[in-house]
Amino acid sequence: MEYYYIIIVGVLFLLAISDIIVGVSNDAVNFLNSAIGSKAAPFKIIILVASLGVIIGATFSNGMMEVARKGIFNPDMFFFNEIMIIFLAVMLTDIILLDFFNTFGLPTSTTVSIVFELLGASVGISAIKIYKASEGLGGLATYINSDRALGIISGIFISILVAFTVGAIIQWIIRLLFTFRIAKTIKYWGGLWGGLSFAVIVYFLLVKGAKGASFISDDTIAYIQNNSFRLILYSAIGSSILFQFLIMFTRVNIFKIVVLLGTFALAMAFAGNDLVNFVGVPLAGYESFRAFLASGQEANHMLMEILTHPVKTPTMFLLIAGLIMAFTLRFSKKARSVTATTIDLSRQDDGAERFESSALARFMVRWSLEFGLFFEKIIPGKLQKMIDARFDQSVLKNKERKQQDILAFDLVRASVNLVVASILISFATSLKLPLSTTYVTFMVAMGSSFSDRSWGRESAVYRITGVLTVIGGWFLTAFIALTVSFLVACAIYFGGMIVIFIFIGIAILLILRSHSMFRKREVDNEKQSGAAIEQISGDNILEVCTETVKSIVINISKLYFLTIVNFTKEKRKDLAKTKKEVKDLNDETKALKKNLFKTIRKLEEDEIESGHYYVQVLDYVREATNSLSFIVNPAFNHVDNNHSPLPKDQSEELLKFNEKMSVFFNYSLNILKSNKFEDLPELIKLRNDIVSNTVTLKKHQIQYLKKQGKGTKVSLVFMEIMTESKNMALFVTNVIESQKQFVEHSKKKK
Repeated sequence: MEYYYIIIVGVLFLLAISDIIVGVSNDAVNFLNSAIGSKAAPFKIIILVASLGVIIGATFSNGMMEVARKGIFNPDMFFFNEIMIIFLAVMLTDIILLDFFNTFGLPTSTTVSIVFELLGASVGISAIKIYKASEGLGGLATYINSDRALGIISGIFISILVAFTVGAIIQWIIRLLFTFRIAKTIKYWGGLWGGLSFAVIVYFLLVKGAKGASFISDDTIAYIQNNSFRLILYSAIGSSILFQFLIMFTRVNIFKIVVLLGTFALAMAFAGNDLVNFVGVPLAGYESFRAFLASGQEANHMLMEILTHPVKTPTMFLLIAGLIMAFTLRFSKKARSVTATTIDLSRQDDGAERFESSALARFMVRWSLEFGLFFEKIIPGKLQKMIDARFDQSVLKNKERKQQDILAFDLVRASVNLVVASILISFATSLKLPLSTTYVTFMVAMGSSFSDRSWGRESAVYRITGVLTVIGGWFLTAFIALTVSFLVACAIYFGGMIVIFIFIGIAILLILRSHSMFRKREVDNEKQSGAAIEQISGDNILEVCTETVKSIVINISKLYFLTIVNFTKEKRKDLAKTKKEVKDLNDETKALKKNLFKTIRKLEEDEIESGHYYVQVLDYVREATNSLSFIVNPAFNHVDNNHSPLPKDQSEELLKFNEKMSVFFNYSLNILKSNKFEDLPELIKLRNDIVSNTVTLKKHQIQYLKKQGKGTKVSLVFMEIMTESKNMALFVTNVIESQKQFVEHSKKKK
């Protein structure tokens, strides 16, 4: 029987390593988004600073381990075999759940997942015990630490409102002081804000963090606690003087220092607060197993009272966990995917949005606009103008505005995000509350972006929808964690080792599948041309645009040809593949159009003509891909529904027309590749021939319908293909004509 539990302990530790990797990928957003969004330093430096914070913070997390042992349930009411089932069910559920959310780039809460998994698994085993003992459901309170569990859960969800509110208020005050002209205002307030920020880090590191460290003596901790106010005061005064000196006599940007220090502090807070989510349960399982071996009792007779006593976790275990977290931080692509969601929702500029609008978001925006009108009536006009002036970005010079466009948000907001989140998380950690770092950092970022007026009327509905989506995902996390861990615990209880290995196999398969999905999404994102837009400037706009147009026209030509051939031959699978590729191409052109504003804002004043032609080219390219969609979709639906095929003579006509379209596309590409726009009249002739050919084929189709009196559905598809083919030929010709104007303007400029 000992071997059975040795295997379980081994599985728990393997799952712990996997959970650290998956969990850090999810939680990296908590401390990376501010530094990355504001570009406070090169990416490698940001990762190095965060990694040091994580490693040091991991050694301070000892006190939080109590939550996994006795925070949710009463361990003295469970036997050893039952406790091990609870812990195993929790870890299996946790790794699958977190990896699923990471795959879709949604930041969820490792704290909420672990709390509800512990609750679900312990309720599952408790229900079995109650049923066997013929007790009523009222006996559940004997097994579950309901007061403590309710306190933790309510604290987690209250933190959503608190973090948003505090983040919004502090950001409003700080922006009022600094405005967007940081270079001018930093000499007045920079030293003070930098000193206060540094004092926050000292507060966490010495006053709160030291209490959880297993390597700091009790005398040292007592000294720190007794002199905490003095230490914080001296830190604030000393660092304020130092930062003010740097501002006055050097070119050092103290905001970058504050952001990097804040990243370090928040990484520490994350590790100190959240390490329990990854290794707390396996370590509790390991302690339980050691107690079981020492007791000599049967597994189903030994009550786990030992877990009610405080136990210091060996520092080596914590250090190893911290190193794994740091390694994951450096190499995990999923961590960057999750970070992108928070940055997109809090960035200062408008443009392409990750989420669509929702009815609730639209209602909230309308309500807030009416609320704002009410305040405009009661706030004196002069005061309102003064406040508006402090938040006005239009006063920025052209060079400063371009620099702002490169960043998701500036260093002022980044520092507020980090400092406020660090204060809230370290305070919760000191109270032994497993506060969700994801909830706090995300909502602080949302509150500061709202207060900083980055949720304008152009973007508010989309940002609010995104926030609601993420918050909805958090509640979904809680529900799934509770339900799945309940079912897994019950299944393991009755199925034993066979079920354990089945669940491990399922977990591996699901993780591999989600990894494959993530890789595919990464490839799809790379295909999007939005990334290329970042490289556009006044000097290379023609080159980038030409390459983009050539690529799109080549794809249109290929996909159109395949659509016609596969439609006439009724190849459903090939049509489905073509339809997917057309959708990807449509998404690419849609991304180009959505990000158009970024290109325009990057151009110099004398590049207005280039911007105009670029817009023109994108308009026609977008319309051409739309026409392709209107061809492939009805063609696929017709074949997929097993409707009647085209008659042989009409099929031959369509294939001949397809050849003419291929000639037209090839001629268009030759003009684009060689810039031989003197051949444009010949292209127009080919286009006109196609247009007249579509008219002729439509007439043939009408004659066929009158003669046969049947085949309406295939005739409608045929005529749809003719209509959109004509449109496509017109749009592609317009693309070439606009490209000609684009090139000629660029030559004149040179």
